[in-house]
Amino acid sequence: MEIVKLYPECKDNLWGGTLLLEKYGKQTDKTPVAESWELSFHKAGPTRLANGATLEETATAADLGENCKEFPFFPMLVKLIDAKQDLSVQVHPSDEYALKNENSFGKTEMWYIVEAEKGAGIYLGFKKPVSKAEYEKAIENHTLTDLLNFFEVKAGECYFIPSGTIHAIGAGCLICEIQQNSNLTYRVYDYGRKDKDGKERELHVDKALKVTSLDGYEYAPLQVKTAQGDLLGVSRYFTTTSVRVAGEAYLPADKNSFKCVTCVEGSGEIDGKKVALGDSWFVPAGFGEVKLTGEMHVIVAEVRKYYVGIDLGGTFIKGGIVDDLGNIVISDKTPTESEKGADRVATNIANLALSLMKKLGLNKDDVEGLGMGVPGMIDGKAGNVIYSNNLRWKDFRIGETVSKLTGLRVEIDNDANVAALGEAKFGAAKGCENMVMLTLGTGVGGGIVADGKLLEGNKCAGAELGHAVIVAGGEQCTCGRKGCLEAYASATALIRDTRRAMEAHKDSKMWEIGSLEKVTGKTAFDYKDCDPYAKAVVENYIEKLACGVTNIANMFRPEVVLLGGGVCAQREVLIKPLQAIVDKEIFAGDLGPRVPVKIAELENSAGLLGAAALLM
Repeated sequence: MEIVKLYPECKDNLWGGTLLLEKYGKQTDKTPVAESWELSFHKAGPTRLANGATLEETATAADLGENCKEFPFFPMLVKLIDAKQDLSVQVHPSDEYALKNENSFGKTEMWYIVEAEKGAGIYLGFKKPVSKAEYEKAIENHTLTDLLNFFEVKAGECYFIPSGTIHAIGAGCLICEIQQNSNLTYRVYDYGRKDKDGKERELHVDKALKVTSLDGYEYAPLQVKTAQGDLLGVSRYFTTTSVRVAGEAYLPADKNSFKCVTCVEGSGEIDGKKVALGDSWFVPAGFGEVKLTGEMHVIVAEVRKYYVGIDLGGTFIKGGIVDDLGNIVISDKTPTESEKGADRVATNIANLALSLMKKLGLNKDDVEGLGMGVPGMIDGKAGNVIYSNNLRWKDFRIGETVSKLTGLRVEIDNDANVAALGEAKFGAAKGCENMVMLTLGTGVGGGIVADGKLLEGNKCAGAELGHAVIVAGGEQCTCGRKGCLEAYASATALIRDTRRAMEAHKDSKMWEIGSLEKVTGKTAFDYKDCDPYAKAVVENYIEKLACGVTNIANMFRPEVVLLGGGVCAQREVLIKPLQAIVDKEIFAGDLGPRVPVKIAELENSAGLLGAAALLM
């Protein structure tokens, strides 16, 4: 499909007004126009195209995207709502209740306030926790609204309404609503209003009593900016973003999801087609980059997947919510507290994950699971930490423990492997099926991706590339062997060799730093152009690193070898001579495919993104 304009089904509910007809360009014989179903596959109001065919019968599975395939039917519905009068107080059930009792899915929704008259507002949730008896009594006495929060609203605000949250739209609000593809509503109170036939509308009190959350409601709007714009609401059924166009803006339309673009202010063009106020456009999945021009504000609805990524360190646990495009939507960290035991660390991981999910309004059904990078020898299939020196763990089933605490599926792997996977999926090796990454830090970690998957060996205990010997009988390594790559190419080794050079040559300019204690991994690089001893340290370091990289290139012949760690801040000063040695010494020389050496891109985000990628 191409990008197409959508022609909505309009509804003439008795509480509606005329703004959608008079200002927002809706073409219908109905009056009032309470709702326009902008994007709908629902049988009660399917969206059509210019030729009269429905979008549902026109769009293919590929047009909708990979993320829609797991749903039994199209997941979302986008509406514009014009409330001339107050809407009924109502509640929507959860999926669990609706599937069991109504043979339907439930309904979570969100409201973006497009316009609001002065004093207009919404009812949303209870002011404080109430008992079922208090709730029932208030319904009987017609005093229910006294128990509810009333929010006076203004244009630009957004409210997320999880299933089970009692709510009502007040008169004077024009709203863009994005919701699950469900029309299941339990009406609780309707102000004694009568329909056009003079009958009071049906209430569903008994059902509402069973599904309504009786907790107090706290308004917590998202304050998350993405590459596209301001994130408004997320769930497994829809992700909604506010995009303001001032001249030009671009939206990526990847193969995983379509986009519905609804203009709520101004006008412009989408891919060269004119966009008027109130228009909605369908962008098929995989379309590529979409150009928006003009002066307009659009609401973009799509279907994204979300993952919890955890990077477990000895001092801090870093966590984030990552989408299927590799965007870290929100992140935070918490102390590891490994000295208080493995169970305490697992609890800290779980609490961090649940806190991040709560900030985005996600529940356990909205995320695909939790991925985690852990230092040490890891049996990823069993979710077991066989041994971690940093954490002082032996045989700790962290995957199972965190899963019980969060209710999420959990996948774990070695932290270096996870960082490599992050770079392969979203970083400097994106698009490569075969890559190797070396992290040059306190030690030398390794990660191998072969045919798009981590290559880890028996019980995930392989890929210890830093412990391949490059000098038989050489420098002592922390692993017990001598001459390992780690003993020559780690930042620790570079600092050791710099100090040795300074101790052996009191005339070295490197003594300008003051003392041996002030030596860092960059000291020799800083002085290499003016001090022969520093130059020798750097050349020896690059020579030994090149030996290890060439061995790796000969064994795996990857599409790229990535280097990470603080030493890589030297960039071309490190990479250019290193690449020259590798090109010269690699097996078969120019006869085989070249193996470029590059700097990793994701830096501190590699572990978090790679952890999430364990679930993708």
